[in-house]
Amino acid sequence: MSHVQKPSTPALAAYALIADVVLVVAFAASGRSSHAEDLTVAGIAGTAWPFLAGLALAWLASRNWRAPLRLWPNGVLIWIITVVAGLILRVASGTTAALPFILVATAVLGAFLLGHRALALLVLRLRRRATQSSAHPPVG
Repeated sequence: MSHVQKPSTPALAAYALIADVVLVVAFAASGRSSHAEDLTVAGIAGTAWPFLAGLALAWLASRNWRAPLRLWPNGVLIWIITVVAGLILRVASGTTAALPFILVATAVLGAFLLGHRALALLVLRLRRRATQSSAHPPVG
C-alpha cells in the first residue's frame, strides 16, 4: 500500500512565512520599479520595512504558525494587519500614503498573501487526491 506523508505544520509554516516575506519584498520592488526609483537593496528595504514589520505583527496576532495556509481567518488577518500596520508605520516614518497607494497596496498584498495560500491549498488537495486514487485503483 502506498502512503504519502502529509506535510507537517512546521514545514507549511516555514513555506508560508518565506512566501509572505518574498511577496512583500516583491510588492516593494515592483512599486519602486513602476515609479522609476532605484532598485537597490537599501531602497527596496526602505520601502518594504513597514510592511515586513506589519507582517511580523500579523503572524504574531493571528498565531499563523498553527494553521499557516488557512485563508479564514488567518490569511485575511495576515493581509489586513500587514496593510494597516505597514501604512501606519510608513506614515509615522515620514513617508506619504496617498489614497491610490493605499488602494494598490491593499489590492496587491491581498492578491499576494491570500493568493499563494489558495494555490498551496489547491496543490495539496490535488496531491492528496492523486495519492488516494493511486492507492486505491479502480476495480474492473
